[in-house]
Amino acid sequence: MTIERPEPAFSSDEVTMLRGFIDHYRATIRLQASGLTAAQLDQTLPPSDLTLGGMLKHLAFVEDYWFSYNLMGNEPAPPWDTAPWSEDRDWDWHSAAGASHAELDALLVEAIERSERCLDESLAADPELDRRVARVRPPEKGENATLRWVLVHMVEEYARHAGHADLIRQSIDGAVDV
Repeated sequence: MTIERPEPAFSSDEVTMLRGFIDHYRATIRLQASGLTAAQLDQTLPPSDLTLGGMLKHLAFVEDYWFSYNLMGNEPAPPWDTAPWSEDRDWDWHSAAGASHAELDALLVEAIERSERCLDESLAADPELDRRVARVRPPEKGENATLRWVLVHMVEEYARHAGHADLIRQSIDGAVDV
């Protein structure tokens, strides 16, 4: 499996720039987990309980949550629709234990593909980044996100976890520039 890590453009419109950074960090996370066994994907770097396997599944959830559920207003897709969130708020992280790299990477790749379709469809209907997402938050939760916020948040989400992935991967096999 070859994972290409695209470099974001130094000069482009805002949507292209944000998508470029998201794509760069998506590939970074996938590369950090590549070539590892299920046991290695389950390894933690104490005192944290984060794992690379959990990170792949968590990011698949985040993709679906922000692009399909919030941006487009769709209902949760499998496996998120039947996840026991009330029993384990970190189910996405914990339920990855024992899963193979192929299984977890495929889950993330499929979620990314759905996200890209949702984003393309949304931008085709209305290219304004200041517009609100489809899913309206309850008043006690505050203001509804804009499309711009979702894109910036996805850069932040991936970049934060890419730093975690660097540390976890180095603790597993010493790899520092995967």
